[in-house]
Amino acid sequence: MIKVIFFVFSLIFSISANAAFIEGLEDVPVMEGMQQVSNDSISFGNEESRFVEATLISTTNKFVNVRDFYTSTLPQMGWVFQEQRDKALLFEREGEIIEINNEEENPLKIRITVKSKI
Repeated sequence: MIKVIFFVFSLIFSISANAAFIEGLEDVPVMEGMQQVSNDSISFGNEESRFVEATLISTTNKFVNVRDFYTSTLPQMGWVFQEQRDKALLFEREGEIIEINNEEENPLKIRITVKSKI
């Protein structure tokens, strides 16, 4: 059991040591080559629920790269992949949903929304 806890902790630490995180979402990394649009973010919540929305852009990545990155990285943070709907990825964790939407292709623009399942 201690080995499992150590492994999970070291995995999260290695991700966090090499990645920037989305402002307002301390456990959702920004994919390399993506930049958060700082004036296009929303964040509010209380002890029972929260809503955070952020926009990321890139001139070098494609949505397939985003899909591959987040479907391999978010499960390490406890998020469980649910499905891909057209241009959206859905994950779930402890009463919350994260949705990653492909809004534009060139340049790539994605919107990441985390909300409580109320």
